[in-house]
Amino acid sequence: MAATAAERIVIENVAIATVDAQDTEYASGHVVVAGNRIESVGGGKAPAGLTDVVRRIDGTGHLVTPGLVNTHHHFYQWITRGIATDHNLFNWLVTLYPTWARIDEQMVRAAAQGSLAMMARGGVTTAMDHHYVFPQGSGDLSSAIIGAASEMGVRFTLARGSMDRSEKDGGLPPDFAVETLDDALAATEATIDQHHDASFDAMTRIAAAPCSPFSVSTELLKQGAELARRKGVRLHTHGSETVEEEQFCKELFGMGPTDYFESTGWLGDDVWMAHCVHMNDSDIAAFARTGTGVAHCPSSNARLAAGIARVPDMLKAGVPVGLGVDGTASNESGELHTELRNALLINRLGAHREAALNARQALRLGTYGGAQVLGRAAEIGSLEPGKLADLVLWKMDTLAHASIADPVTALVFGAAAPVTLSLVNGRTVVEDNHLTTVDEDAIARSTRDEAQRLARIAAQG
Repeated sequence: MAATAAERIVIENVAIATVDAQDTEYASGHVVVAGNRIESVGGGKAPAGLTDVVRRIDGTGHLVTPGLVNTHHHFYQWITRGIATDHNLFNWLVTLYPTWARIDEQMVRAAAQGSLAMMARGGVTTAMDHHYVFPQGSGDLSSAIIGAASEMGVRFTLARGSMDRSEKDGGLPPDFAVETLDDALAATEATIDQHHDASFDAMTRIAAAPCSPFSVSTELLKQGAELARRKGVRLHTHGSETVEEEQFCKELFGMGPTDYFESTGWLGDDVWMAHCVHMNDSDIAAFARTGTGVAHCPSSNARLAAGIARVPDMLKAGVPVGLGVDGTASNESGELHTELRNALLINRLGAHREAALNARQALRLGTYGGAQVLGRAAEIGSLEPGKLADLVLWKMDTLAHASIADPVTALVFGAAAPVTLSLVNGRTVVEDNHLTTVDEDAIARSTRDEAQRLARIAAQG
């Protein structure tokens, strides 16, 4: 059950990485949660005389951090994992779009459950899904995804995507997998009206999210941005993911992706874009000047041979950067700890080498950086009094980590750490490395069955 306003959870004798503005850390300290808020964080024991303590945890051998924040995903891809594993982005899309175009509500709900379960079990407390495939007659896909997130108990942003540029218009998706301009805008607005919650402790928010420059029309981008700003929601899309995308934009629009996005109203502090691999100095400066955010997806970028995003340069320029799993058809592990580690390691293969990122910068990308990108830095992303009680207690005294003295280094550089406790809004979502809100085995069976059903339908053409 969720904690009431008077109930307190106390964690003591624990290493703490607050990820606040000063990167405050405590080798042994306490965190007190009251209701759905963090009440106090500090060194030593919790304050004496606390009332209504419903749980007191000895955190010896553990590290507590803010919950991980995922800023880019495609949940439906959970049921098409392990396909086209040796393809670049465009060939991968061409291979998979005919299958994706046959998804339905039951498949999407199962895939969302699988994606969410994997992330939540690995320390994600805030998730997002960029869903942009709405085949004709497929059912209420947005409500299916939101229902899965609500059942799991994670904080959630649905980026209601759309595509209106199909094969007949020079795009990649099959004709029957796209919407008309008017239908896409109307459905996005209806989803916002039905599901968006702007309150401080909101569990569900909506963003407007036309898919990408090569699958949506210029008019959908322009009117989508106007719609989002009229409704007061954020904007999300894919940008500058591959060299081929840059060539596509120059051939079709006479300019590169960043200039094209700016011409359509798609730069601003209410916008975040996925990938942003192929950006020059001018592109990075434009993002910094406008406050446009980036969802960095290192595992997917490597899997699809897209390249290495210039994350150190973005951070130096002041661009908000978070981490994303991306769809599990291009990141089969489907969890965010991999992205902490790979963001650090892959960026060290770039121009900055060993100075590219360190462990604490990687942790910040996966927590506070993600909160910035989703527009929720005042509410989540760091352990500070008054913020929402989204936190993770990582077990760091097992064989995998016990010989690493610094717990943050152990968490980022080491193997995935077991999650002893994960709280979202003060509610327990993970206990002793197992989900408490759903049946993991049932989800595994359901996702397997739906993957097989989709494969059969796709094979029939």
